[in-house]
Amino acid sequence: MNSIKYNIAIVDDHPIVIEGLKMLLSPIENISIDVCLNNGTSLFGYNDLSKLDVIFLDVFLPDINGIDLCLKIKKLYPKIVILAMSSQSERSIVMQMIKNGANGYLLKSASLEEFRNCIDLALAGKLAFCNEVQALINQTDINDLKAIPRLTVREKEILTLLKQGKSTQEISDTLFLSFLTVQTHRRNLLHKFQVKNLVELLNFVSDNGVL
Repeated sequence: MNSIKYNIAIVDDHPIVIEGLKMLLSPIENISIDVCLNNGTSLFGYNDLSKLDVIFLDVFLPDINGIDLCLKIKKLYPKIVILAMSSQSERSIVMQMIKNGANGYLLKSASLEEFRNCIDLALAGKLAFCNEVQALINQTDINDLKAIPRLTVREKEILTLLKQGKSTQEISDTLFLSFLTVQTHRRNLLHKFQVKNLVELLNFVSDNGVL
């Protein structure tokens, strides 16, 4: 890294993770750990949020999941580098984080060298992954990086029932909608997700953790 001082925040609900990261990162001379927080709400209450260069963001927080929080941060401060952290390397979660603007994804078990390398790569404008996640990414088809469309509340309800194996008539009865209305929503969902049939739709939903 160069001589520029980078302001860093750590957001994780486990004190031992925060302390461990502080011990790992503090010796790096051009890094300043400005704040450590244990939930997403506190992050948005932090007065100097706009001055941060890097946020180490836990994917699973008690008040808001890191996937949604990442998107909110990036909309307000697109230049902040967000490095997601998790103990899980589930492909759908990694993909969702990247789609929502994360600059990288590390497992909490990654080495100091991997953390340092990911900071370097992310600040250089590249996607950064620890070794285990990189191996997972290398197996991922480019189509998995397609943007996931935004759904209305009604579409989420119908998609949930479809995932449960409900027929159009059963969904109609459950939601008190006309058969034609449910059919229209089903057709719109296929169009939104750019899939040919219900099987492809449900596979995509399952693989990418849409619901």
